[in-house]
Amino acid sequence: METGFIPPHGGYRKLLSYQKAEVIYDLTFRFCQRFLRRGDRTIDQMVQAARSGKQNIAEGSQAAGTSKEMEIKLTNVARASLEELLVDYQDFLRVRDLPLWPRDSKEAEFVRRLGRTPNATYETYRQFCDTRPPEVVANIAICLIHQTNYLLDRQLRRLEQDFVREGGLRERMTRVRLQHRSAVR
Repeated sequence: METGFIPPHGGYRKLLSYQKAEVIYDLTFRFCQRFLRRGDRTIDQMVQAARSGKQNIAEGSQAAGTSKEMEIKLTNVARASLEELLVDYQDFLRVRDLPLWPRDSKEAEFVRRLGRTPNATYETYRQFCDTRPPEVVANIAICLIHQTNYLLDRQLRRLEQDFVREGGLRERMTRVRLQHRSAVR
């Protein structure tokens, strides 16, 4: 018999989407320091979009115990924030006439392979991001954002399936209460 109605939640640090979002935040913070001029409003926009991507994954995961709806909403906010950041990096390249790597380029494939490193952190990418020119670092960020957005899209589909299968908090509360009543009789 079920004994509680608040399922395990949190654990966002184990989510690959969160780990990659953290790398994106660290990379974006450093990118803005190195390649954008102080006072450029884009700095705040990019850093906040990267932060929002990471923080909303964490907040959604923590809210999951009592609100699947909130978890889905916040995960979607994370996805939307990273999409905004993706466009900022693409704009950076476009307005400076810098190349955007094709998806099947050897450089993009290298970044995807690097992204499969278990427990990857910014340190996994540091040697490339701290020493390369802006067009390379922006393209690395773009590759990482695409990977993270793919993971978040999958995560959202899974959250939707879980909600359909298990319901929300009120449904779980009702199930537990009815089970309790049946056991008492």
